[in-house]
Amino acid sequence: MAISETSTMKEGKERYKSGVIPYKKMGYWEPDYDIKETDVLAMFRLTPQKGVEPDECAAAVAGESSTATWTVVWTDRLTACEMYRAKAYRVDLVPNTGPGTDNEAQYFAYIAYDIDLFEGGSIANLTASIIGNVFGMKAVKALRLEDMRIPVAYLKTFQGPATGVIVERERMDKFGRPLLGATTKPKLGLSGRNYGRVVYEALKGGLDFMKDDENINSQPFMHWRDRFLYCMDAVNKASAATGEVKGHYMNVTAGTMEEMYERAEFAKSLGSVIIMIDLVIGYTAIQSMAKWARANDMILHLHRAGNSTYSRQKNHGMSFRVICKWMRMAGVDHIHAGTVVGKLEGDPLMIRGYYDTLLDTKTEMQLEKGIFFDQEWASLNKCMPVASGGIHAGQMHQLIHYLGEDVVLQFGGGTIGHPDGIQAGAVANRTALEVMIQARNEGRDIWNEGPQILADAAKWCSPLKAGLDTWKDITFNYESTDSPDFVPTATASV
Repeated sequence: MAISETSTMKEGKERYKSGVIPYKKMGYWEPDYDIKETDVLAMFRLTPQKGVEPDECAAAVAGESSTATWTVVWTDRLTACEMYRAKAYRVDLVPNTGPGTDNEAQYFAYIAYDIDLFEGGSIANLTASIIGNVFGMKAVKALRLEDMRIPVAYLKTFQGPATGVIVERERMDKFGRPLLGATTKPKLGLSGRNYGRVVYEALKGGLDFMKDDENINSQPFMHWRDRFLYCMDAVNKASAATGEVKGHYMNVTAGTMEEMYERAEFAKSLGSVIIMIDLVIGYTAIQSMAKWARANDMILHLHRAGNSTYSRQKNHGMSFRVICKWMRMAGVDHIHAGTVVGKLEGDPLMIRGYYDTLLDTKTEMQLEKGIFFDQEWASLNKCMPVASGGIHAGQMHQLIHYLGEDVVLQFGGGTIGHPDGIQAGAVANRTALEVMIQARNEGRDIWNEGPQILADAAKWCSPLKAGLDTWKDITFNYESTDSPDFVPTATASV
């Protein structure tokens, strides 16, 4: 349902007369706007307050995220104000909301921003406008940023992933399959030596990576330098024992940029191929570490710690697909992006949309995946999605079906919680992965045959059998809170 046009007052005496006029009349609502290739486009889900028309609400979001304030200011006339005004150009009723449904009316509002409103190469500046004060406006009952289209001209001002999927595979010498990893457990409380032992056992058993978790930094029970030393000793010994390239994500997250650089430099001096940061360090710090990683030939892993405080709810905050876009622009090589079958939030189609956003050279509009715009990626490197949280070897066929092979599958509890020990847990995961990839390459239907493929492999791999017996009935079948608004429907051929 499109909202009809109303008159505006872009120029003239009445437009700049002191006082308050609706945002629509100030020029922030323009349903006939001709979108430029260089425009930054944003699509918001908005819930207007009672008595506020949806097009006025959209115009208010456009205004307050660009040049407007609550009252008319004559100083607009000292600027190229018509160019700098964001334009709300389309408002649609969200399916299954509003009259005739049990849900309050919500609207998809499309807004165009001139590229000159943003500083090149700065996620901080981009987000200060798009998700700045507008989320606290009283006229808007709830607001969620669903998607953005970043023009090629603006993308070209960003570095993109420091390493990228192709070069990471070359450095790790791993091709044709997902990478395997795990998070050290328990994530807090171990001494440096015991922590390193966990890392060694898992890598020797067949994993490619081990990692720090989001909140292991430098605590009294284990200071960062001790952890780095013991972990790199484990990596080197496991590499020597297996003949494979191994890595451990060294979490360099700290209280200041100076401390993060110090930790990253120490990890580099020890020979680490990968370091890690947390989303909570902020956009500028993430971009700074990405530039360091590019200059120092280091893979950069990003843990999405904190994202669910604003990405999980349907009507307010922002979609994780937007975070995926921003982080690919910012320059990280890995980001946790969901598992579908694990313990964390994840609708299958929405998760696939996140993965497409991270891996495509061009992402096509696919409403069923929550992708509302075509997005050209302007040769930015691909960002490797990471699947972690409540997954185990018995789900291997599902994971490959949903997520493909350009992904890091991280089995933390599914490795370290194995009844026969950590190394046996790693053997179980590596075996499950390799037999499933072989079956896929042979043309077998792994979605339907997967359980039998694993059962057959368990006959000659006792660690896999023990893992399947332990976790065979474990599922996390809860309804997702972030699900698609659009469902593809078949049409009869004529």
